[in-house]
Amino acid sequence: MLRIVVCVSGGGTNLQAIIDAVENGIITNAKIGAVISNNANAYALERAKKYGIAGDCISPKQFEDRESFNHAFLEKVNSYEPDLIVLAGFLVVIPGQMIQKYRNQIINIHPSLIPSFCGTGCYGLKVHEKALERGVKVTGATVHFVDEGTDTGPIILQQPVMVEPEDTPEILQRRVMEQAEWKILPQAINLIAHGKVKVVNGKTIIL
Repeated sequence: MLRIVVCVSGGGTNLQAIIDAVENGIITNAKIGAVISNNANAYALERAKKYGIAGDCISPKQFEDRESFNHAFLEKVNSYEPDLIVLAGFLVVIPGQMIQKYRNQIINIHPSLIPSFCGTGCYGLKVHEKALERGVKVTGATVHFVDEGTDTGPIILQQPVMVEPEDTPEILQRRVMEQAEWKILPQAINLIAHGKVKVVNGKTIIL
């Protein structure tokens, strides 16, 4: 049984997609052990509470320096003994020592088709603003493993989404969530839970 820790900063819509997928049998052989947020007011923590999932808040603001936070954050994650860490809108840089310890055990969902509209400072609504500014006809979402770079880890799954002429960033964001993020994130977790994802030479192989 794959033990999952989900890290999230906001409302937790992707967390809800994971919870629903577990409840509906889309994800099997996996269980959410805890939800960790850097924001005490994150609605994601309420979602966790509703389903009887342990919820924790730990923020860099609680510590004198980033090194102290990184150490405490890693200890908090370790305490839940996760097999997989899912970053679902988590707006905190993952400590290098955590990436080393959990190599190919941390995944992230990004709201574009990487390598487009990704990297430092490209998150949330900003991604969709950039996509519309560029005038792309197709966008989407990507699930990837986390490495030391920003959105540079091995790609697991991608799902394209059409851009419509009347789209605003908010409308496009919602469509990408509904048509891509909420589908491929549970799919990727289920593949990992059943040992169907392997990383070879920096690239993923779906078995």
